[in-house]
Amino acid sequence: MTTQVQKRSVGIDISKDSFTCCVSSKQSDGSLIFSEVGTFQNEKTGFNQFVKWVRKTGKSIEGVNFLMEATGVYYERLAYHLDKLKLEVNVVLPNTSKHFFSSLNIKTKTDKVDAQVLSQMAIERKHKVWHAPKGIYLELRNLTRFYVQLQEQKTSFSNLKHSKDEANFTQDFILNLNQKIIEQIDKQIQKISKEIERLCKSDEELWQKITKLMTIKGVGLITIVTIIAETFGFENTLSAKQLASYAGYDIIQRESGSSIKGKTRMSKKGNRYIRNALYFPAMVACRFNPQMKENYIRIIQKKESKMVGQVAIQRKILLLVYTLWKNDANYDPDYKKSSSKKEPEATQDRL
Repeated sequence: MTTQVQKRSVGIDISKDSFTCCVSSKQSDGSLIFSEVGTFQNEKTGFNQFVKWVRKTGKSIEGVNFLMEATGVYYERLAYHLDKLKLEVNVVLPNTSKHFFSSLNIKTKTDKVDAQVLSQMAIERKHKVWHAPKGIYLELRNLTRFYVQLQEQKTSFSNLKHSKDEANFTQDFILNLNQKIIEQIDKQIQKISKEIERLCKSDEELWQKITKLMTIKGVGLITIVTIIAETFGFENTLSAKQLASYAGYDIIQRESGSSIKGKTRMSKKGNRYIRNALYFPAMVACRFNPQMKENYIRIIQKKESKMVGQVAIQRKILLLVYTLWKNDANYDPDYKKSSSKKEPEATQDRL
């Protein structure tokens, strides 16, 4: 009996300047057939050549899904291009594809192998369809990331100033110049902060939701906007567990039999901007938010480092922001969990 193609999927291994791709075809007998691997430039001309290439591998491009990893920002231009053409785009986290690679016991790491395995993952697993986020989220992400970068520069020059101040001898010229740089960075930080607030207020619905999230004690505008911008308004977030993993707050356990009893820890393999934004709010919450403080004290009682509790509170604040955003609600510090009513997903996720 002649086999027929039931589904076609494209796996894309993308980097800064180019991307490698492979088309997998699932036959009616369950077997997979892989195309030759193609490589194209990561720019508009390459995108058009890529789409034509995919068409040539089959009779039609209709029903084909395109899967790629969320590797930094390199995937974005291609993802936007395909979405604009109304093609099905799937964007997966690197740790998700890593688990799939491990399940196949694949140890070889080349662009060709990666593209082929990603195409297999695209055709064998179900994935959420990716759509281009609202433009305002991209603008806010650019602003909040630049804000963090300016803060990092300020810290660097502040540390340099301290070392020069404490040195046995440093020319006044160097000290004055260093101070002027710090003052200039401060001015830029203030400008960025005002632009972030202006942009948020330009969208009435967004500003109303942000205002509700700011009812969380110790959590300010920059923290909230950073979380919203990095998750594109939680558009592609399916659960609190997935959000925790994306931010690097998923828990890693090392236990096997009776001989291996490793320490449980947070992975921290995720979005650093979210973790950076939650650092100081968590410190405030550990001291001044009664509910958070109670959790913090409970967590650190049997831990060697208080940082364990601090990171746990970061995670708790993130999930709280997620829950309030989804429910479009204010923070209620006197909220009591009811055993007769199902809790929101984020509050069910224990620390």
